[in-house]
Amino acid sequence: MTLAEPDLAQRLAAADRALAAGSLVQARNILEEAARLDPPVMAFWQRLATVRKMAGAPLLAIEAIDRALALSPLDFVNLLMRAHLLDSAGHPEAGEAYGRALAQPRPHPLPPMLVQTIMRAEALWAEHQHSLQRRLGAAVEASGADLTPTERRRTERFATNIARTTRTFHSEATHFAYPGLREAEFHERSDFPWAEELESLTATIRAEMDRVANAPDASLVPYVKYHDSEPLAQWRELNHNRDWTAIHLIERGSNVAANAAHCPATMAFLARMDQPVIPGCGANAMFSLLAPHTHIPPHVGVANFRLLCHLPLIVPQRCWFRVGAETRDFAEGQSWVFDDTIEHEAKNETDHLRVILIFDLWHPDLSPAERSAIQAAVSAAAFPVGAL
Repeated sequence: MTLAEPDLAQRLAAADRALAAGSLVQARNILEEAARLDPPVMAFWQRLATVRKMAGAPLLAIEAIDRALALSPLDFVNLLMRAHLLDSAGHPEAGEAYGRALAQPRPHPLPPMLVQTIMRAEALWAEHQHSLQRRLGAAVEASGADLTPTERRRTERFATNIARTTRTFHSEATHFAYPGLREAEFHERSDFPWAEELESLTATIRAEMDRVANAPDASLVPYVKYHDSEPLAQWRELNHNRDWTAIHLIERGSNVAANAAHCPATMAFLARMDQPVIPGCGANAMFSLLAPHTHIPPHVGVANFRLLCHLPLIVPQRCWFRVGAETRDFAEGQSWVFDDTIEHEAKNETDHLRVILIFDLWHPDLSPAERSAIQAAVSAAAFPVGAL
């Protein structure tokens, strides 16, 4: 037998009157009697949970809120209430429960009565995450596993993923997504044996950058140059904006003669690189100039079959770069190779200009036959996507 909706409404109203009159025991008795008839109404179980908590029975209150969650498993308020009840009872699962609540969309507008509880939730969830991360790290150390530096970084990331201080990011190429390629935010330096030579040329490349930047025939253009009608809201602020400019050395597979003439050592090095040459699309190489206090918003690149290399040339402090869940500070002369089809962003937080050399490379997983197939397919795609 279940309660009819009008009967249930009457009992809830009676319980509310009892509470208003200061009779918690009477209110609870009314609701407990109704609970035996198992009403499938979320608001009823929320009310019973509240009354049980008021009566000093937090574990029974959790049972009631679990009934509400059975009817709506992802309800933010119910999940938050459950976590708060666990917290009130000193239960060790409270931190994790707060995390599950905070992962759900919040009601709008937010009821003022929830503000303090949410602040408590955020604090305990963060504490729980860092505690879990430390515990996992200690467990790995205690295992005695003989990890290489690369394996250690991956293991540390495994721990932060479990603790949910980081998450998994994937390649999201906007136009050309070649299947089966290794996904890595930053690729291993050992895959690019020429990196040390590149870094040894930092002073020479910087001098050439200074020369071309100050040459009367140099061509400096906005880095982002899309037609205003294209659906690129993430770029709206930087589109055709000289706060982020480029001095192209190679653009869409062709040398930019006026600029390249001032950079013989840089061009000689690039000539030895394994770049994806696709007429009208690639390869590309440029000096990227980011103005003070300029933010490049989170975005993803066009094609996953190529990677990008950065060589920082002029980098004041507080210039950072994030790919996926990993954020690094730029350091002059320290290069890296990354996958720009994984969400990334950068910011120059200083009062000074930031300058880096950027060039593209074939993804190292591709065979010569696959490279040829990609060149043919992209050339035949016949729609404008800008430089790769």
